[in-house]
Amino acid sequence: MNKSDLMTLKINGQRLWQRLQSMAEIGGTANGGCNRQALTDEDKAGRDLFIQWCEAVGCSITIDRMGNVFARRPGRNNDLPPVITGSHLDTQPTGGKFDGVYGVLAGVEILETLHEHQIETEHPIEVIAWTNEEGARFSPAMIGSGVWAGVFNEEYGHSRTDAKGKSLGEELARIGYLGEQPAEAKPVKAAFELHIEQGPILEKEQKQIGIVSGVQGMRWYDLTIEGQPCHAGPSPMEVRKDPMMALAPILQRLYQLAERHGPWARVTFGDIKTEPGARNTVPERIVLAVDLRHPDQDTLDSMDQSFRRIVEEESNPRGLKVCVRDEWNSPAVVFDLNCVDAVRDAVQSLGYSNMELFSGAGHDSVYVSQVAPTSMIFIPCEKGISHNEAENVDLEDVAAGGNVLLQAILSSAIR
Repeated sequence: MNKSDLMTLKINGQRLWQRLQSMAEIGGTANGGCNRQALTDEDKAGRDLFIQWCEAVGCSITIDRMGNVFARRPGRNNDLPPVITGSHLDTQPTGGKFDGVYGVLAGVEILETLHEHQIETEHPIEVIAWTNEEGARFSPAMIGSGVWAGVFNEEYGHSRTDAKGKSLGEELARIGYLGEQPAEAKPVKAAFELHIEQGPILEKEQKQIGIVSGVQGMRWYDLTIEGQPCHAGPSPMEVRKDPMMALAPILQRLYQLAERHGPWARVTFGDIKTEPGARNTVPERIVLAVDLRHPDQDTLDSMDQSFRRIVEEESNPRGLKVCVRDEWNSPAVVFDLNCVDAVRDAVQSLGYSNMELFSGAGHDSVYVSQVAPTSMIFIPCEKGISHNEAENVDLEDVAAGGNVLLQAILSSAIR
């Protein structure tokens, strides 16, 4: 094929859709979702099927010591760094059919498209299925790509345990995916990840493709407020050391903080525990999970400082003790300009409606981007619903995202 023919090449959207449905049968739930948590028997079956499809189009398979699976299609010059794409096959316990798996199987579809048209690229192409992106069974999330990128070491990765005390390393060995290759990054020409948006913005704006220029910075905290337990009846309100009295204005002020830094700021309170947790006792202690996000690192740092100040201002005058424990800090990511341009050029040449946006969720590309030029592509998901059995996308959008990914990869791999 000449260059103009390559620019009009498209994937087989129906074939990709059928593969998505076949993968969804593995760990399929009664409500139409998927439960294929990392390193379960279902995850093994999904990995096996992925490898089967890749080997059928002539790819070689390598598995590293974190269980990351690399399907490699050779290029004319295999000494050149590969162009890589991929995502993850694991799901939430009540996950959907498309989160993560779409990016992996779109990569498989691209391998088959190139294979059936006998197209040879200058650079090798690799499709990757990363281990434990979701973090649903083993914490933290994105551990496979994190070890590969050098954010965590292998010992740390293997030592993560699930709720039953089973370690990630033990489970890798049990399902036969404890590979021999070291889990460490190698030179990469370009990295692309295709994903459903997991939010409502593209659908609301009626855009088919999201050109992702970066990922929001994320900070997780456990906020503990300690007071003095007492009987709910005899204790006058004005003498209580009640943690709830500080919590209420803290919540209100943090919502106001997000509003001031809108539209991209996010604040979420995903879990709250009171001790002793008795209906007629003023709580001695409250532990609140706090999640702050913003795509601009300086703004996120400012939000962090404001959060800590607000906590002190609302707790100290009430005689309460407070502790802010940092649980996780993922800095804001700005993707590689050349990779973003490759996606932008592909979208424009294909004529899809589009907009540029940041990812509000973490993805393997967060860690990959630390060691390789990287960007992402989004398609809409119905009502922005994800991490849910009701997760849904349109076949037309699935094909469009695959075509953008194909052209972005070709633009990087043919020269």
